[in-house]
Amino acid sequence: MSDWIAGACFLAGATLALLAGVGVLRMPDVFTRMQASTKASTLGLGFLLLGLAIRQPVLGIVMRAVIIIVFMMLTSAVAAHVIARTAALTGAPLWDGTKVDERPPAPAEEAAGDQQ
Repeated sequence: MSDWIAGACFLAGATLALLAGVGVLRMPDVFTRMQASTKASTLGLGFLLLGLAIRQPVLGIVMRAVIIIVFMMLTSAVAAHVIARTAALTGAPLWDGTKVDERPPAPAEEAAGDQQ
């Protein structure tokens, strides 16, 4: 039974990792690409490591898998925040279909507005 559960975790993880890669290639702007790369790849890696922990229930392997999952969840959230903040502050272009722009004005735009 555990082989079936591990196989399902491997399949889910591989599918999410594939979707993350496709999302990075297909999404129109940096903000949506960042969303696809961080969310789907973190969840995909989590499922892959969960499948590994189920397939090889050795304490050392399970502990390493759990530590890697926790590390990835923490660092990918911080990295996504840094990428989004940098893109927003530098005035990265948004997709044409974006309805609401809540970004602060870029420093170059503020300087141009002060000179006028």
